[in-house]
Amino acid sequence: MIFFYCLSLLSLLLWDGALATPDYHERLVLKPLPPSSLLASFDFRSNASLSSFEQQHFRFFPRSLGQILQHAKTRELHLRFSTGRWDAESWGARPWDGAKEGGTGVELWAWVEAKTDEEAFARWITLMNALSGLFCASLNFIDSTRTTRPVMTFEPAGDHSKDALSNLHLLHGTLPREVVCTENLTPFLKLLPCKGKAGISTLLDGHKLFDASWQSMAIDVRPVCPTDRSECVVELGQTVDMVLDIERSKRPRDNPIPRPVPRESLICDTSKQYSSDDACYPLDISNGQPWSLTEVFGRQIKGRCLSTASEDTASDSVCIEVPHGREVYTSAGAIEHKHQTGNSRCFTLPDSSDFEMLLPEQGSDIHSPLEQPLLHAERSFTGHGQERGGVQTLLTNLSPTSPVEFIYLESLPWFMKPYLHTLKAQIAGQISQPSDIIKDIYYRPALDRRRGTQLEIRMAVPPASIVTLTYDFEKAILRYTEYPPDANRGFDVAPAVIRLTSNTTSGPVYLRTTSLLLPLPTPDFSMPYNVIILTSTVMALAFGNIFNLLVRRFVGADEVEGYDVGRIRARVSGRLAMLRDRFLTREKKTQ
Repeated sequence: MIFFYCLSLLSLLLWDGALATPDYHERLVLKPLPPSSLLASFDFRSNASLSSFEQQHFRFFPRSLGQILQHAKTRELHLRFSTGRWDAESWGARPWDGAKEGGTGVELWAWVEAKTDEEAFARWITLMNALSGLFCASLNFIDSTRTTRPVMTFEPAGDHSKDALSNLHLLHGTLPREVVCTENLTPFLKLLPCKGKAGISTLLDGHKLFDASWQSMAIDVRPVCPTDRSECVVELGQTVDMVLDIERSKRPRDNPIPRPVPRESLICDTSKQYSSDDACYPLDISNGQPWSLTEVFGRQIKGRCLSTASEDTASDSVCIEVPHGREVYTSAGAIEHKHQTGNSRCFTLPDSSDFEMLLPEQGSDIHSPLEQPLLHAERSFTGHGQERGGVQTLLTNLSPTSPVEFIYLESLPWFMKPYLHTLKAQIAGQISQPSDIIKDIYYRPALDRRRGTQLEIRMAVPPASIVTLTYDFEKAILRYTEYPPDANRGFDVAPAVIRLTSNTTSGPVYLRTTSLLLPLPTPDFSMPYNVIILTSTVMALAFGNIFNLLVRRFVGADEVEGYDVGRIRARVSGRLAMLRDRFLTREKKTQ
């Protein structure tokens, strides 16, 4: 009895110590964006000591993901699920400086421990197959043709020793065609300690998340060591970023059809020259538009996940970036902390009660400044025809004084073969072009049906300039079995990855272009269908006749026992006489 009492007391002390340690933390940051949008950034972090991770003693770190990483010898993992397009011109700089963002579809890169490249690729395939089943995604389609080995673009985000780095291999894969849906959100929530039942994760609803204008789900696993290298931890970071349209999110789910605003309810901008009784330019009132958590997300926050008695700023779970002059109403029991910057405030959630936040309608002159990005990038196809084409990327430096240096990475499919001698970088509007725009190039050519093309360029854009990067490519002819069911739609080309190497003090800055849709020469698949149908019909008729001649046994009528030919003749003659009498009777009635 004493033993069980001591064991219960020890378990209680260990549980209290676990809650007091920062092994799990979550935070939600809300930021209004013009013209009528809201950026919601969910951040979840779980830690496990390196010794407990290697011994498979998991508390907050999910066991399902930890065992996969250990089996595949993966020391650092970065997984992205993204849909939509980030509008940098209207929304400003990307959240997390683009470090938590991925290209359209699914993007994955990891550092795998292995002695040779072949062993690293075998473990990479094992990792893909395991993560495919864990997240209900098509990651198992990332084969050698969709895998690259970047040299300059990515750097380890974790703390690795020099001996460990010598045996780590970086592999990168993309699936731009993958459609992100609720099947990927459900296993994402299962990795959390509260499984979406408490805390800020209760706001993550598939109807709201995948109705957003842009959304990205990120999973990052890395080792983190203190400066004294005393005890390293394995950190799991799960982030969800989405940009919601406030007007669309406030529509009721049972009646989501948009209704036109009545004329008397329109707020027009009278400063426009063409403003009159018949012409109305809507006034931007997004900064003062009222909204609440229930209206935008459809529900309130259900208490706090793994609550503690701490009331410091480190335990703040919900933050909103609005000026201190704007009123914010919350539920009872929430503790508010205002930052010294004057444009942000945070709240500590109550332990058991629900949390609601309401922003009333206020003047549009109260708004937070937007941070502008350092670089704009736009990529598109050029040319025409089914044999050749070109790629054009516009890189705009918004700074009037400082140049921007960055690394440009493109992962092209094997059937898209670029001509490296046609690669050019020109500054728009200048006759004499400098020769130091492109500083370094790493090129790995493609092999048919074995690997894709990898192109990495280290380049710089002068201040207040637009650099146009172009190159030509040739389209390959595929076998008819290599076309997807919707072959006429085209083939998705992965977005380009850009990592800024200058003017970055807080950390790496990434941005990605949109994916491209490449049309390839497509055969007329109706012709093989017609040939198959005609051939099958002819073969069926020929085979049926030959089969009857070979298998069927022909017997004379007089050879069958109990077969009376005279009776059959009489029966047939009686039927014919009956039909003849009916026909003659109808003619008489007609006359």
